[in-house]
Amino acid sequence: MRIELHRALILSMAFCGPLHAAPPPVPPASPAPSASPAPPASPAPVAPPGSATFTVPDAGLPDPLVLVAYGDMRFTDTAETRATNPVARRALVAKIVSENPAALFIDGDIPWHGVDADYAVFRAETGLWRERQLRVYPALGNHEFSACLESACLERWWETFPELRGRRWYSVAIGTKFVGLALDTDASLLPGSAQRDWLEGQIAGLGPQVRLVLLVMHHPPVADLQTGRLADHNPRPNEIALAEYLGKVAPTSAARFLVSAGHIHNYERFDQDGVVYLVSGGGGAAPSEVVRTPSDRFQSADFPNYHYVRLELHGDRVSGEMIRLVDYGAADPRQWQIRDRFQITLRP
Repeated sequence: MRIELHRALILSMAFCGPLHAAPPPVPPASPAPSASPAPPASPAPVAPPGSATFTVPDAGLPDPLVLVAYGDMRFTDTAETRATNPVARRALVAKIVSENPAALFIDGDIPWHGVDADYAVFRAETGLWRERQLRVYPALGNHEFSACLESACLERWWETFPELRGRRWYSVAIGTKFVGLALDTDASLLPGSAQRDWLEGQIAGLGPQVRLVLLVMHHPPVADLQTGRLADHNPRPNEIALAEYLGKVAPTSAARFLVSAGHIHNYERFDQDGVVYLVSGGGGAAPSEVVRTPSDRFQSADFPNYHYVRLELHGDRVSGEMIRLVDYGAADPRQWQIRDRFQITLRP
């Protein structure tokens, strides 16, 4: 079964036998040269600077546009229940299907380890995504590089998501008003790096109609700062540099910026320099308790927060909801609640 690129990264290909395919019939916005595996920290040749790597045309997209973001699932053998909760993990997969999103963005740590067996569990447990032909756009996390050499880890990633071959970061334009940027926080985002130069080119090249940019990444640029043993998941200089850059470009851009990161297995929300920052790491991995700081707009004591984020784009605004699994300890959990709501006003 083939994936057409205008349905970009629908997971049917990832589930069907050998993962070597002929070029898809619908190319990216600007056809890229045939990609071969790139050096570890550099993408393969892509479209001209500022052009989206993949595009989904307006025709056939729903109105309003619904998007889903989440991450940190750690797909692995269901016998492993300390590193991940397989029941919650599967419940989230099924619930996301019910949203019928125009696109699903994953902010990393899809497998527990970057090994064949864990990717096989991912393919098996997300069969519903293939059946419904969801568009899925993943970002690399640190667990994709666990228990394997970097070259082998990347090869398994590209076998699972073949249209990304040679790329560790990429962009997708869904219609004319939305652009998603999937970043790799295992590579440098510091000024002058290959990924940073690419990112700056993407933002400088945004079309005049783009009103929302979603950056999906694993390590968070903004989060509740922890102390003691919890401090190892605090924002790092690599991602803080990205937040500083966004704080400079956001005030003068026609688009609004939203960042969805993971790594912390909880939910957090911040407004900083005109950018909305989410931590959405509730996909099933072992939950992380956090001490919430005053700047966190989500002050609930709920724990654990297995969840996903639903975004709905209207003409002049984006409505966001954090949807939490309530009965996560049940054998067949089915209770959900909206535990956070926020709005982003789009510029005219």
